[in-house]
Amino acid sequence: MWFSTFLLKNLLRRKTRTLLTSCGVAVAVGTTIALLGLSESFENGTLSALEKRGIDIVIVERGVLDQLSSDLQENAVDYVAALPGVSKVEPALVELMGYTDPNTGNTINVLLQGWRTDSFQFAEFEIIEGRPLQEGDDKAILLGVTLAENVKKHAGDTFVLNEEELEVVGVFESFSTFESGGAIMPLKGLQAMSFREGSVTGFPVILEHGPGAPTVAEVAEQINQLKDNEGRSLNLLARPSREYTQEAMHIKMAHAMALMTSLIAVFVGGIGMLNTMIMSVVERVREISILRAIGWRKSRVVAMILGESLILSAVGGVLGAIGAVVLVSLLTKLPTVAGFMTGRIAPQVIFEGFLLALAVGMIGGLFPAYRAAQLMPSEGLRSE
Repeated sequence: MWFSTFLLKNLLRRKTRTLLTSCGVAVAVGTTIALLGLSESFENGTLSALEKRGIDIVIVERGVLDQLSSDLQENAVDYVAALPGVSKVEPALVELMGYTDPNTGNTINVLLQGWRTDSFQFAEFEIIEGRPLQEGDDKAILLGVTLAENVKKHAGDTFVLNEEELEVVGVFESFSTFESGGAIMPLKGLQAMSFREGSVTGFPVILEHGPGAPTVAEVAEQINQLKDNEGRSLNLLARPSREYTQEAMHIKMAHAMALMTSLIAVFVGGIGMLNTMIMSVVERVREISILRAIGWRKSRVVAMILGESLILSAVGGVLGAIGAVVLVSLLTKLPTVAGFMTGRIAPQVIFEGFLLALAVGMIGGLFPAYRAAQLMPSEGLRSE
């Protein structure tokens, strides 16, 4: 009989315990994969929205923790545009507002962005219904396709936000999940609705590239030193797109929460595995003693217990990965989540989750394996 077959027979003798233990590992691993996958999807979605448009630098207010808290004067865009190496720069206002469905009473968060109607950022959009925003559309709104489906709105309908009635002039689709799940308004219209006339949250910047062009770091440093005509600092903080994404407070919080919850889940899964393997050793004292009596070395006994533990954890890892993929796919279809992240989990996250499952099996099986290896053949004679 193959050694692996022997291990499987041992586990199948106690089918219920084997299934429950694997399910416990699956819950721990699935939770880890789902949470880490969602937080990574959140970060990658933000970064792809910047890189796809060729945005090299994002400018926000110095000292703020989150872009939504940033408050900059719109006219600072002229100082940035005058710098050597800057190709394009646009003012942008980002707001998060709640939309209440008049039929169901359910409220969802809508990510609103205010852009100038001639902004270069519209180039990546596909208008699938209605028309683009035009000059003078201050009381108009452009809905992302995901948001439009969730709230059941079409071009020509009325969309009420912050007690303001806005005309839906069109529905667009973007490569960015965030944008397809949000809405775009003319900058002046959003400023008026949020009582922030002349104020923006940031500036996306595209640089010139080629021989002799300044580097991203050089331009960023110049932006950070900018002052107005009276010599006062504009209080700008310029960061390369990738660094901005990694340092964004909402993304760091998502990563931290995912990590903490995952650690708790893994700890619980490890305790469950430890309990199962200790019980297995206690119940099989006679069997293990007989194996020692017929010549099994301690290392082979350790390999048997660890092997069983690893098989349990591997099965749990596979079940957890499948469950995480299905769960995330379902969660991202909910209206409250659909506009903020995709339902895709990176293969790297799944692989890391599977390795974590094996680690749970190894940690949970070490002490029971050690205890089993210390049993003497005479122990079986005293065991009932």
